[in-house]
Amino acid sequence: MGRLAPRPLLLALLALALCRGRVVRVPKGSLVRVVGTELVIPCNVSDYDGPSEQNFDWSFSSLGSSFVELASTWEAGFPAQLYRERLQRGEILLRRTANDAVELHIRNVQPSDEGRYKCSTPSTDATVQGNYEDTVQVKVLADALHVSASPQPSPALSLREGEPFELRCAASTASQLHTHLSVLWEVHRASARRSILALTHERRFRPGLGFEQRYNSGDVRLDTVGSDVYRLSVSRAVSADQGLYKCVVSEWIGEQSTWQEIQEKTVDVATVVIQPTVLRIAVARNMSVAEGKELDLSCNITTDRMDDIRPEVTWYFSRTPDSTLPGSHVLARMDRDSLVHSSPHIALSHVDARFYHLLVRDVSKENSGYYFCHVALWVPGHNRSWHKVAEAMSAPAGVDVTWLEPDYQVYLNASKVPAFSDDPTELECRIVDMKHSEANVYFTVSWYFRMNLRSNDVVTSELLAVMNGDWTLKYGERSKQRAQNGELIFSKEHTDTFSFRIQRTTEEDRGNYYCVVSAWTKHRNNSWVKSKDVLSKPVNIFWASEDSVLVVKARQPKPFFAAGNTFEMTCKVSSKNIKSPRYSVLITAEKPMGDLSSPNETKYIISLDQDSVVKLENWTDASRVDGVVLEKVQEDEFRYRMYQTQVSDAGLYRCVVTAWSPVGGSLWREAATSLSNPIEIDFQTSGPVFNASVHSATPSVIRGDLIKLFCIITTEGAALDPDDMAFDVSWFVVHSFGLDKAPVFLSSLDRKGIVNTAERDWKSDLSLERVGVLEFLLQVHGSEDQDFGNYYCSVTPWVKSPTGSWQKEAEIHSKPIFITVKMDVLNAFKYPLLIGIGLSTIIGLLSCLIGYCSSHWCCKKEVQETRRERRRLMSMEMD
Repeated sequence: MGRLAPRPLLLALLALALCRGRVVRVPKGSLVRVVGTELVIPCNVSDYDGPSEQNFDWSFSSLGSSFVELASTWEAGFPAQLYRERLQRGEILLRRTANDAVELHIRNVQPSDEGRYKCSTPSTDATVQGNYEDTVQVKVLADALHVSASPQPSPALSLREGEPFELRCAASTASQLHTHLSVLWEVHRASARRSILALTHERRFRPGLGFEQRYNSGDVRLDTVGSDVYRLSVSRAVSADQGLYKCVVSEWIGEQSTWQEIQEKTVDVATVVIQPTVLRIAVARNMSVAEGKELDLSCNITTDRMDDIRPEVTWYFSRTPDSTLPGSHVLARMDRDSLVHSSPHIALSHVDARFYHLLVRDVSKENSGYYFCHVALWVPGHNRSWHKVAEAMSAPAGVDVTWLEPDYQVYLNASKVPAFSDDPTELECRIVDMKHSEANVYFTVSWYFRMNLRSNDVVTSELLAVMNGDWTLKYGERSKQRAQNGELIFSKEHTDTFSFRIQRTTEEDRGNYYCVVSAWTKHRNNSWVKSKDVLSKPVNIFWASEDSVLVVKARQPKPFFAAGNTFEMTCKVSSKNIKSPRYSVLITAEKPMGDLSSPNETKYIISLDQDSVVKLENWTDASRVDGVVLEKVQEDEFRYRMYQTQVSDAGLYRCVVTAWSPVGGSLWREAATSLSNPIEIDFQTSGPVFNASVHSATPSVIRGDLIKLFCIITTEGAALDPDDMAFDVSWFVVHSFGLDKAPVFLSSLDRKGIVNTAERDWKSDLSLERVGVLEFLLQVHGSEDQDFGNYYCSVTPWVKSPTGSWQKEAEIHSKPIFITVKMDVLNAFKYPLLIGIGLSTIIGLLSCLIGYCSSHWCCKKEVQETRRERRRLMSMEMD
């Protein structure tokens, strides 16, 4: 049964397909027209076969008679003789609107045209299906609509803006059927037409575009007077209301909830002319007023309106005589309610409705310009509203504010002139010969600098500092940092004197200086405006500069022979072109350097600054902390002493002297630095000569093995008792195949047996011990790859003198020996290989076990063997 369910649906679709065919349509219901109007009946066809363009035949039947051929789109002889003449005159015509649609037009419809109209289409279908014709009933009514102006239209209705007016239109109908009327008021101006207000056939009011606000406010109204008069009322006319007013009346009939417009008539009611309101404004053209006085301007209004008008007066100010530019500024405004809106120093008043005063108190130079008086006339409208009927702008009134500017001169004087670099410079800028100065004027200053050039090149002035009108000081780019550091000082000593001081004048400060004094005038809003600038004559700051000369001579007053004696050196200083110099002294010693990359080094021993403060620099001999002395003998002479000299003190000694010049207060500036001649300390001894060498039985080891390095000391010359010798031994390594890197300290053993070992970032450990009188052993335990490199030892011998004191000999270095650390490949891969083989064996056995279990228990399946037929093979050709 489930398969038979769709059968009713298929039968319905089949019936619908069989019933589908051509459809011809005309308007439903009946059409109503009035005698003399035009009748238009549309007709279209759909769901047809054949060509896209279809032909149409129209027939007419009057009062139940048979249909008579009326018109055709494809057969010229189709119309009956009765209608051929009207067709030739064009009263009856067919107008094709589409390939499948046509309209029948009958102009000037007569009562004889009332009847039934049939539209038919010749068949172009393969099978005859659907309807090929359709009819519509047409009723023709007599013209019973009467429209006229009430009263008769006048040639012109002249009004002023703001005045009311009314227009009337009479419309009535005596139609036999129940019809409704709609009334529309229009205004025509040139070729433009505007709809004002309409009363529709459904008795609804509909304002035209642009009249919505006036309709809502009650300014424009439409009402009836009696039964057939329609009145348009405008309470306040505007200039846009000018034009020809027409009354358009349409007659409507309603059938089956639809409305048909059966007739429309238009009548000219009146021509409305709006006379513009005359408005003239007069102001004074040009005037001059002194600064600080009052400016009085009057605005006279002339108009032809005598009714209730309210003026609105606004005063504008502009720098240009063109009032249309956007730079105009509103000074004061009096609205139509006589409320004044202005600033405190501006007053706006009026004697009567035609005469207005603008009063500006305490005018200043910024009030010079052009003044405009703008007037707008307002009249009261409907519902307490106001309407603007006229506005105008006066001609510009030019106002020139004159004032007496202060008269003064500026004099610049250098009270302090530098003779040397770092000397102070002080300039005074004075205001002299002051005239016309009032209490509301004060002065500020700007300082400028211009560099001296030997050529004729033009040099622009650089701003050093400027004092603004709010008494704030602003620095220029050249002087900002120095002024913040206190090197440049700008001050005001008196009301008429400004000072500029350079604490330390440098060579870059040499040049021309001048000042600019600005006069500021106080305005009515308590603001200050710059009114005048006066420049001073420039003052040239210059001195002849010569290079500073500093000479240092060192000498040795006492002869020096053997170690243990006192070494003394004096340094004599002489200078030239240095102002009030003070000297700082540094004693240096140039000795053979322990670094293999340099043959010698310069060490700083002791220093004495310009304030006679002594400081030990790099003097590291803890046993002789007080063994060096540096003192000041005279202002230009210094003495250096070193007690209990040792052989390690041998070298070249010099005095490094720096000359300092005072820079105001407790500050000093470095003027020059010089180096003295060297004084040499050289010991003539017949003692032994020490040598050092490094030996290792294992220069190449495997990682983790022990590295043994021996530092062996040998002596040449006179033999010494082992108790009279002591050594400071230090071990270093350079981690490279060459000696291109810095040596790294490993461990040290001083002559007192104290071991010092450096911290390391890897696991190997170090040990250092003395294994013989002249042998020292360095051991690296658990060597790593990072332990490779060039190893060497540094030895500082100490020899006991006959007096019992220990003398430090020159430091010696051994030649480096290269140590290689190799990796034990067998031990490195032994455990990984054993682990890999074990895991592979376990995984293989586990795989075999899983496969066996799966095939024995899980995949067991009985297979029944089928009988196969024996057939011969097919030949290749048959295939």
